[in-house]
Amino acid sequence: MKAVIFEKHGSLEELKWTDVPDPEPAPGEVLVRVRACSINHLDIWERQGLPGVTIQLPHISGSDIAGEIVKTGPDAGDLKPGTRVIVSPGSSCRKCEYCKKDYDSLCADYRMMGLHRHGGYAQFAVAPAQSVIPVSEKLSFEEWASIPLVFLTARHMLVTRDRLAQGETVLIHAAGSGVGSAAIQTAKRAGATVIITAGSRDKLEKAKGLGADHGILYQETDFVEEVRKITNGRGVDVVFEHIGPETWTQSLKSLAKGGRLVTCGATSGNEAKIDLRFLFARQLTILGSYMGGINELHEVLRLVEHGELKPVVDTVFPLKEARAGQDKMLKRQFFGKIVLVPE
Repeated sequence: MKAVIFEKHGSLEELKWTDVPDPEPAPGEVLVRVRACSINHLDIWERQGLPGVTIQLPHISGSDIAGEIVKTGPDAGDLKPGTRVIVSPGSSCRKCEYCKKDYDSLCADYRMMGLHRHGGYAQFAVAPAQSVIPVSEKLSFEEWASIPLVFLTARHMLVTRDRLAQGETVLIHAAGSGVGSAAIQTAKRAGATVIITAGSRDKLEKAKGLGADHGILYQETDFVEEVRKITNGRGVDVVFEHIGPETWTQSLKSLAKGGRLVTCGATSGNEAKIDLRFLFARQLTILGSYMGGINELHEVLRLVEHGELKPVVDTVFPLKEARAGQDKMLKRQFFGKIVLVPE
């Protein structure tokens, strides 16, 4: 089959369109014909090299897969060839204390598609049967592939970890990102007032189309001052943080007394400083969040089927143009999701 691989960590030039052996499903696995796979920042980080994480090389990235079942291995349950499916980005033991609480990503056996095993930058992919979820024809494959990782992350952050409540105010950074566009919808559904930051007026308008109440051009104005103006000096109840050191200190300053910051990413770096006096005097809470549980993903899909959440597809590239897709993400020239389609 054809796939995009990298044989060593480095720049975009390391991504290669080439022939690789056809995969076969082992017991408890399913072979999926990939019809679409969306790009995530994780793909870029693992191609560049993640400190402390060993990746099997050569490697096939891609955590968000939509397609059709081709073949099932023994003990793969009731899944049938020809079924339209998505693949959950993560798999776990489903039995431990963490899995029972929908904290699958804390499971000792947690593994991610496209990171711990080969992913969807290929014509075919093998996935654990437990991660393969049938979907309807309500959406295109490109749209289905734009849902799993970002909507699961947004839900786990705002609903499971933060317990965002109706009437609260939330600041969401990088509204044009996949997880930002998912967070806007998740927060609005919870009944929150949503303030967003973005890098262009076009992105602000698109974000408002998803339900954002207030928009801030972070490159032109101090978002802390703008948040204070919008909230009459109070600050927000919650900051949805996934940028890192570039926004970290200002995000904390944007919080109201007793506010919560929930974070899932480090796009601008891994280390951030905290003035502990500010933290304890204002009685702030910092919550870490990573992915989510399979039950949460099923709930996301239910809401999508009912039209309460919708994927946002920005651009579709042929799979062999994965370099162009990742470059577009690196340049922040998108709103929503960038999707790759095998030919």
